[in-house]
Amino acid sequence: MANVVVVGSQWGDEGKGKFVDWLSERADVVVRYQGGHNAGHTLVIDGVVYKLSLLPSGVVRGQLSVIGNGVVVDPHFLVDEINRLRGQGVTITPDNLRLAENAPLILSLHRDLDAFRENANSGLKIGTTKRGIGPAYEDKVGRRSIRVMDLAEPETLMTKIERLLTHHNALRRGMGLPEVEAQVIYDELMAVADDLLPFMDRVWHLLDAKRRQGARILFEGAQGALLDNDHGTYPFVTSSNTVAGQAATGSGLGPGSIDYVLGITKAYTTRVGEGPFPSEQDNETGQFLGERGHEFGTVTSRKRRCGWFDAVLVRQTVKTSGISGIALTKIDVLDGLDEIKVCVAYELDGERIDYLPASMGAQARVKPIYETLEGWSETSAGARSWADLPAQAVKYVRHIEELIGCPVALLSTSPEREDTILVQDPFQD
Repeated sequence: MANVVVVGSQWGDEGKGKFVDWLSERADVVVRYQGGHNAGHTLVIDGVVYKLSLLPSGVVRGQLSVIGNGVVVDPHFLVDEINRLRGQGVTITPDNLRLAENAPLILSLHRDLDAFRENANSGLKIGTTKRGIGPAYEDKVGRRSIRVMDLAEPETLMTKIERLLTHHNALRRGMGLPEVEAQVIYDELMAVADDLLPFMDRVWHLLDAKRRQGARILFEGAQGALLDNDHGTYPFVTSSNTVAGQAATGSGLGPGSIDYVLGITKAYTTRVGEGPFPSEQDNETGQFLGERGHEFGTVTSRKRRCGWFDAVLVRQTVKTSGISGIALTKIDVLDGLDEIKVCVAYELDGERIDYLPASMGAQARVKPIYETLEGWSETSAGARSWADLPAQAVKYVRHIEELIGCPVALLSTSPEREDTILVQDPFQD
């Protein structure tokens, strides 16, 4: 039985929720391993809509769900999300939810700093969600984070807060913001300590024990590989590593515990926020894709930028995440188009290249080189077998496989779970 990592192969919003839900129903343990509450999944189960940001998807179905050490946790948001789901009838207790003792916490001062930077008139706008994710990760690597375990040691917590504020108050003075009193942060944390501490655990130990027992473990990624802090469109990226390798680091299991990487891939391309987007269609085509695909963010409700499928980018993320197979989503959005374009290479300063350059300047200058494929007038929506698909839709899928060098393991033809063509079962790799 395989342990599976689910990653987005583009800039996020690829439709991970549907497949994470399908896989989590068959998993024994579901693990969130990076990011924070800046990304979300929407699950629809028996007609009920569940919106998740921090909680792993398995919690809705009662599976053991784990928030790993690679996640930055806003404690107040987590308590609110737990209570909201409990209000929808979901049982959440320490029996089915565990929180890594060494997960860093997002504080109000992180949100303040994030919003101030993003709203500043000078400097580079990244397009963050202003939820404090980046500043919390900065404190983690700066070795001054307040972590979950610190809530269990109130006698030394004030000293740790004061050390943190030595850094933050210096920043705030420089930006013209009022300084923060240590007691304010202490009270902020103590207000939720009793709610969070029952879920605290040695996650690395728990997951190792489950692995040795033969449990199926699903590692649930947030966002997409092109937002990876190392391998994405830097600096227009998130503050964590979103590639599949982070599943090991962010959970405490070794890389040998990962058997299969499923890359969720949209049949066209979308992006939220700032940054390069070579195949973007800021025209009627982009509007068509956005309207047909209902392209608005789960967490932010921001309108997504839309464009043609970019095989260069997905081919690259297949390599950087070691993707075993892709789940291709939203092919039904392309129904009715007379022709469909696919970006197969770039032109950079007069030269044809087959990769996304790392330089911010070069990323802004690349021009897409397209192949034009015949579209289809028949509907692919709701297809559950290859025979149900229009012939040209099948050709489109096969051509994408060739261009990205990776097989299609699952094909989604609508948001409904049952409207899926299964080619390869990741858990039976």
